Amino acid sequence: MKSYRKELYFNIPARRGLVNITRNVEEALRESGIREGLVLVNAMHITASVFINDDEPGLHSDFEAWLETLAPEKPYSRYAHNGFEDNGDAHLKRTVMGREVVVAATGGKLDFGPWEQIFYYELDGKRQKRVLIKIIGE
Repeated sequence: MKSYRKELYFNIPARRGLVNITRNVEEALRESGIREGLVLVNAMHITASVFINDDEPGLHSDFEAWLETLAPEKPYSRYAHNGFEDNGDAHLKRTVMGREVVVAATGGKLDFGPWEQIFYYELDGKRQKRVLIKIIGE
């Protein structure tokens, strides 16, 4: 069994932003030479998320509106966590959206269902963050 590790770096200029990273993950799978196995993709920061869904702008807008309903950014005083940083909402949003995804690799390709894509969701941006891709298999 082989393993391969790669990091992606993001510096989203806004507080929140969504990036389709499917092509980056496909590239890492090609680089790994692994044809059959598992691909783990996870956010390495507690205020960012990696998830799978459809790449449809209306849905992306729905995520933003829904998350703001669940955990509004302001007022900052709403969160006991806020003090040094005003990002209590981002921690809660990450919990809902998730930390990582695992995708099967079959025949050297990501084994997706229809419309599935991998996204990085920045929830407290304006600084560099990273995503880990770890691939294991043969």
